Amino acid sequence: MDATPHNATRTGQYKYEQRGQTYPGVFSMEISVYCPECRRQKAHTVLAQSRQTRVRCMGCGSVHQIPTPKEPSPMLVKAIISEEDSSCIGAIEFMPDETCQIGDHHVAACGDEYTGVEVCAIERGQQRVRKARAKDITTLWTRKIEVVGVRVSIHDGRKTIPLLLKVPGEEPFVIGEVYRVGNRRFRIAHMKLRDGDAQRREGQKAVARSIRRIYGYPL
Repeated sequence: MDATPHNATRTGQYKYEQRGQTYPGVFSMEISVYCPECRRQKAHTVLAQSRQTRVRCMGCGSVHQIPTPKEPSPMLVKAIISEEDSSCIGAIEFMPDETCQIGDHHVAACGDEYTGVEVCAIERGQQRVRKARAKDITTLWTRKIEVVGVRVSIHDGRKTIPLLLKVPGEEPFVIGEVYRVGNRRFRIAHMKLRDGDAQRREGQKAVARSIRRIYGYPL
């Protein structure tokens, strides 16, 4: 992944090549791990994954490798979803050590419906904080929006590049089609959906708010 200032969120453009549409995109995934330079637990940006995971500390900017752990089971974090004068209690899926911060975009489940939300406030116990690990969060206060975050894993046979795209919730993604993120081009191989289903057949499609993760390979 290209170099990015360690204290900034990388932004760029997402493009579906056949239609030529572009949307803002975020190309970083964050985890909380021990930094040997800072000598304490810090938020890190994931740069690449294989047998070892290459990460950059968001505090000091140092780059180092950590063992790639077995991916834990996701958890659901309580979310209050507001829309104009009404609200509902829902949930957002995270990995336990995944970092959430104010302003993040996610997909929240409210009953049988999935909707894009923006994080407005984070409760960690009795405190309001700007950032926290999912497993430490008591409640997320969110507002409904039209943009959602879609997780993408691009695997080249040796390592996996994790990406997070920001796209409209109704944006369709199609198995077998080619997409561009910044200077990266990839073809979608399969997708996991939020209802537990998986799509692998060329031509199958799903809208962004219903997708748990997209898996692709680079071109």
